[in-house]
Amino acid sequence: MAISVKSFKGGVHPPEKKELSANSSIEVMPPPKVVRIPLQQHLGAPTNPIVKPGSTVKKGEKIGEPTGFVSSPVHSSVSGKVLEIIPVPNIFGAEVPAVVIENDFNETWADGVNVERDINAMSTEEIKSAVKECGLVGMGGATFPTHVKISPPPNKPIDTFIANGVECEPYLTSDYRLMLEKPDEILEGVKLLARAVNAKRIVVAIEANKPDAVKLMRERVASKNLNFEVIQLKVKYPQGAEKQLIKALTGREVPPPPGLPMDVGCLVQNVGTCYAAYQACKSNIPLIERVVTVTGEGVETPKNLLCRIGTPLKELLALCRIKPSARKLILGGPMMGLAQWTDEVPVIKGTSGVLVLEEVETPEQGPCIRCGRCVDVCIIGLVPSAISIAGEAQDWDTAERENVLDCIECGCCTYVCPAKRQIVQYVKQAKAVIMPRKAAEAKKKAEEEKKKAEEASKKQ
Repeated sequence: MAISVKSFKGGVHPPEKKELSANSSIEVMPPPKVVRIPLQQHLGAPTNPIVKPGSTVKKGEKIGEPTGFVSSPVHSSVSGKVLEIIPVPNIFGAEVPAVVIENDFNETWADGVNVERDINAMSTEEIKSAVKECGLVGMGGATFPTHVKISPPPNKPIDTFIANGVECEPYLTSDYRLMLEKPDEILEGVKLLARAVNAKRIVVAIEANKPDAVKLMRERVASKNLNFEVIQLKVKYPQGAEKQLIKALTGREVPPPPGLPMDVGCLVQNVGTCYAAYQACKSNIPLIERVVTVTGEGVETPKNLLCRIGTPLKELLALCRIKPSARKLILGGPMMGLAQWTDEVPVIKGTSGVLVLEEVETPEQGPCIRCGRCVDVCIIGLVPSAISIAGEAQDWDTAERENVLDCIECGCCTYVCPAKRQIVQYVKQAKAVIMPRKAAEAKKKAEEEKKKAEEASKKQ
């Protein structure tokens, strides 16, 4: 089976570790007694609660209203009683407001939800409306509201739609299992999203370490007489990053930030998002559950679980039986995932995996030896060594000049560093200082310009 030889500069190939959960079929997790559903599960403006403590809600009912265009509604994943609205820990270690609902286990659907519709008769605007109202976001981890991505401005038409089934992070297999178990539904979702942007070329991209998924998708595409390409890509991290995926498949270069895929006529959507789009359009079912890989050497039985949004991580870990030797809990994969300090964090729309690792010896960080390996693997073309040196010295101005804000924190540099420097950690620290500073500077400049405009208006 031919493998695409197109690729991108940089990248690495860490141990895949997917065998731990790859053969675990998707298992429907029993809904919890209580869900805690965060009102901020996406990039963009937060949502405001539209329910109050003491009220009853139905499964699929909207409980959070968006406050802007780049925002996404939130829905109840169970039917039951609203107990309270309280802060809960999120993936970044902060707290966000969440609606706490006691499950009545009646599974009562909200009015108009889980009702069959003719997807072939849906207009472009009806597809976009269904995606928006059902709260779809990027399910590969980015959580950008999907309705925004499928609503490009008229001067940026989309000619290529890419369904991202790469799943390049080690350990994770939720997308892989979804492609094996729900291929027809994914392809219908691809058709809908591609139709929403009038894309002429449609590609399903899968890495070569998933040959059975490639074979199955090609068979299903042929049986449906779809004019789709199913392309098997070289195994290389981070092949699934959308800019790198576009480069590998089309040869097009997405401009530096604030450049977007739409600037080169492309749209990338995770296969999980495509499946959710099918459910939204076909049955008006909001994004209230998702497949989560629970894996790692720290659990007895790695699984792929279909979980309700708002389920505490501790319930997933209990089902997979966490080992006494477990020492680290990570949301996502080992390269870009974030370590957690509590298992009370709930599953959200962007939770692709829960990784549990045993204790290993942590090597001591040394000084940069200027070997240049981090430069070779950087997919953005930065000089990570210079950023890490500036970060270690807390020289934020130099870090900014080295374009630290362009870093996507893929972790390739840290992975190959022989001095074991925590380069991504320095990047995060630099961003935490520089971004608020730039926002304050922009606000001050806007205020000064406004004041000048007002003074000029008075003189007239």
